[in-house]
Amino acid sequence: MATLLIADDHPLYRDAIRGALINSFKQLTLLEAADLHETVEMLHQNNHIDLLLLDLHMPGSGDLFGLIHIRKIFPELPVAVISGLDDPDIISKVINLGAMGFVPKTTSASQIALAVTSMLEGDLWLPESYATDDVELDNEFAELALKVASLTPAQYKVLCYMRDGLLNKQIGYNLDIATATVKAHVTAIFKKLHINNRTQAVLIASRLQLAPPEVGL
Repeated sequence: MATLLIADDHPLYRDAIRGALINSFKQLTLLEAADLHETVEMLHQNNHIDLLLLDLHMPGSGDLFGLIHIRKIFPELPVAVISGLDDPDIISKVINLGAMGFVPKTTSASQIALAVTSMLEGDLWLPESYATDDVELDNEFAELALKVASLTPAQYKVLCYMRDGLLNKQIGYNLDIATATVKAHVTAIFKKLHINNRTQAVLIASRLQLAPPEVGL
């Protein structure tokens, strides 16, 4: 008996995965979530989930932020990324962030079943066009992700706005907080990321492809 959580904001795709897996597994419990907030809530409520299928671009996920955030809270949880973008750079990054695999949304039903079976057995799974040997281990990238994971949700949002070039006053307006509070967040961000200026913060946010979460965490 295996329990999977499908985290994707498109009901039709969740149905497609459900259909692909139900026909291949005799004993399988499938849970569903439509955004990052709901995903985290379900993971807190169900500590027996064997594999999370995580859409990088569902509401709240903000590209790599969702994976970074979930890996921080549930470091032992096997996570597979599903995405409409079959990009070698993204694949390499999610594997460096600890994902068990990468499943493009163009993957056939039979291949999805094989991918899930492989990952449930503890193996890394990647699309045939991207060999496991192509993954370049990047310890520096993984270390940056761990530092970003230490930020509070408010600090994370400030970091993303800094990446977009907003001044403290503009950030305060967008987040409905005082400029002094923004300055305090910026100071904390510099300390946690072990950096000294906004330029370094922008480089980190850009390299990790961070986008502001749309749903409160």
